[in-house]
Amino acid sequence: MKLYTKRGDDGGTDLFAGQRTTKTAPRIIAIGDVDETNAAIGLTISACDTDELKDILLEIQRRLFDLGADLATPDTSKPRRTTQAHIEQLEHQIDTACAQLPPMKHFILPGGCELASRLHLARTVCRRAERACVALQQADPGTTEAVIYLNRLSDLLFALARQANQQAGVDDVPWAG
Repeated sequence: MKLYTKRGDDGGTDLFAGQRTTKTAPRIIAIGDVDETNAAIGLTISACDTDELKDILLEIQRRLFDLGADLATPDTSKPRRTTQAHIEQLEHQIDTACAQLPPMKHFILPGGCELASRLHLARTVCRRAERACVALQQADPGTTEAVIYLNRLSDLLFALARQANQQAGVDDVPWAG
């Protein structure tokens, strides 16, 4: 199987069920932003120092592939791979991470140790993917789980960034605005 097909040379691309659309369509933008989120998480994994965090992030990467497949399947009669159970799993992980952190009393600037900085970058890319899915949902309903999943994922990445700083002995930097 060749890596290139030449089918995208005209600015078009195929969806999962074979429909053709443009590479600038809201659905393709959302899929691309989810893919970027996945790549940012892959970059983050390369800085992980614990297997527990790597395992969490690898599971999220798998889930993001599923989410991309959901987005590439416009037919809402097809079962979605991303479900409420996956959203609840993220909520549990957020609660677990936050239980180990001091309460926030101010906004914080992204950064800190390298791992936290990478997690913050992944979080901001994830927020972009969420906004793209909201735009897609406005044009073509059926992406509710994607929007909610990405919203929770960005919260988890924020909590994990704070946790990474705490474990590295690095204070979060407060925003002094």
